[in-house]
Amino acid sequence: MDFLCYHRDRLGSLPLRDELLEEHWSYMDRYGEEMIARGPTLADDGATPTGSVHIVDLPDPAAARAFAFDEPNYQAGVYRDVLLRRWRNALGRTMWDFPGGPTGGNRYLVLGLGTGQAADLAVPPDREELIAYGPLLSDDGATWLGTAALVRSPDPETARALLTPDRYVGIEVHNWQFGGRPSWPRRSGRRPRP
Repeated sequence: MDFLCYHRDRLGSLPLRDELLEEHWSYMDRYGEEMIARGPTLADDGATPTGSVHIVDLPDPAAARAFAFDEPNYQAGVYRDVLLRRWRNALGRTMWDFPGGPTGGNRYLVLGLGTGQAADLAVPPDREELIAYGPLLSDDGATWLGTAALVRSPDPETARALLTPDRYVGIEVHNWQFGGRPSWPRRSGRRPRP
């Protein structure tokens, strides 16, 4: 089962985040083979972290909650809140399989929190710009709760246009970049994603 976990930073927590960087990476290293995508969201300056996104394959919702809440930054108070939802990998790949690679162009996290009937279940036609895409779901996978995407896009407005505006309570667009240790190798030969 795939889960999207978005930890949002608490205002003023950057010094603590910096202090815990190695602990955070060491914790995430334990999930290296299960990781689909990871990386920080950033302020408008493109450098200051505002949150941390992880899309990870875990056995069940209890394991996903443990992943989210045992994380060292969460335990130390870096984060103000956590969005944790089951997610379906509509592209069937990891961020390391993204043809555009880890650099070049603007990257965004697009979150649409849904209400009512499911929307945007089909992969958009600009598939080559999508790094990750899929619906947010209830723990049992039966109820659509929204859509999440990582996308390379010229600007936030174009990224936001991936989603049908009137089908969501709100759509958030955050600057995002590929994450992980600078020395972390690009994955190859990972098992195919359903």
